[in-house]
Amino acid sequence: MKIGVIADTHLKRPDAFLRRAVEEHFDGADLILHAGDICTLEVLEAFGRRPFKAVAGNRDDRTVKARLPQRLLIEAEGLRIGLIHGWGAPWGIVGRLQGAFEGADAVVFGHTHRVLNEMENGVLYFNPGSFKGGWIAGGVRSLGILEAGDGIRGRIIRLESR
Repeated sequence: MKIGVIADTHLKRPDAFLRRAVEEHFDGADLILHAGDICTLEVLEAFGRRPFKAVAGNRDDRTVKARLPQRLLIEAEGLRIGLIHGWGAPWGIVGRLQGAFEGADAVVFGHTHRVLNEMENGVLYFNPGSFKGGWIAGGVRSLGILEAGDGIRGRIIRLESR
């Protein structure tokens, strides 16, 4: 199962770069996960008819926060994937997320704008980084792919602004 992962879009509406990235990198994805800081529900239109799950982040407007949960537990290929935005400073975030989803095989999050793709105590902690980029992300824009089946693996994709 191919799962597209994106976080921290920080857009008011889908732009051409987001639409192109979704078409190029999430083609054939069985599911898309958005780990918050979407900003407005209109941004989710970039996914078209593709199935997606999303959570609210700290920078999302009232309509996003009213419609989307703060956390979700998703079953995929017999695996349990926790989806959350995250909170607090970038350092120590994995420690804060431990135990957020009992029995999870993976925890997908955003917030820090920093990529992370690491196993810890049998759990994959996966942050695709920031689609928007910015100084916190070192100017790098990114998203990710999870492959679920016989276990779960993540891959970070750095985006080239065109």
